[in-house]
Amino acid sequence: MSGRTTRRQGRGGNPLVYAVALAVVAVTLGPVLYGVLGGFRTNAQIAETPAGLPDPWVLGNYAGVVTNPDFWQYAWNSTVIAVLTTAIVVVLGLMAAYPLARYRFRWRERLYLVFVLGLLFPATVAIIPLFILVTRDLHLGNTWWGVALPQAAFALPMTVVILRPFLMALPDELEEAALIDGASRVGFFWRIVVPLSGPGMVTVGVLAFVGSWNAYLLPLLLLQGDMKTLPLGVADFSSQYSSDTAGVFAFTSLAMIPALVFFLAMQKRIVNGLQGAVKG
Repeated sequence: MSGRTTRRQGRGGNPLVYAVALAVVAVTLGPVLYGVLGGFRTNAQIAETPAGLPDPWVLGNYAGVVTNPDFWQYAWNSTVIAVLTTAIVVVLGLMAAYPLARYRFRWRERLYLVFVLGLLFPATVAIIPLFILVTRDLHLGNTWWGVALPQAAFALPMTVVILRPFLMALPDELEEAALIDGASRVGFFWRIVVPLSGPGMVTVGVLAFVGSWNAYLLPLLLLQGDMKTLPLGVADFSSQYSSDTAGVFAFTSLAMIPALVFFLAMQKRIVNGLQGAVKG
């Protein structure tokens, strides 16, 4: 009997686990759904029943945001900066992880430890030196590159930590066969390593893109006027139209939807990439 009971519980799952998972999902998605639905309501509806559903559904708030040229300017800036950051992170991260994984040289592990220690230092720690370096020394203040380069630099440690196991897992026989066929180390890197590292590159690319899209502090210090990103636009809109609660909900929802949809669409690839890193 005990064996049958155990098998039944194994098939059905533990109710406590489902309850905890449901609570976590509710806490995580609750504010998102509340904001999205709030954009379909009027300020009077929100004031009367804050936790109610739209009745009737109002499209004017979202239409006002979509027809706002500032929103599209902010979205364009966020997209360009995120794409630049992602490209730099993927290319330089793979090139940095390759010798740390495939070459054997003195101080290799200690050099890798430098990247690991880089995970302990967020961008906020060096925000003032970064501001001085970017604006005064590099003259990249209020530019896309001025934000993308520091963001990529702080994303490189995680990129190297994820990509190195992928490259170490490649069989040595594969490299030996390529060298026998006349391929150089550079040719082996571009023709074999890069295609086989696709899952890892997708993983670090998605993480870099979403991290750049949601960045706030660094763009706040470096960007002004028409160069602002969507998170800054949300803050400005919330301050300027603080009395228009429904409009703020609509603006915030549309600002977070691109990154959310992108992340959800690529989540399987992210999981596969992280699994490959752990196996490696």
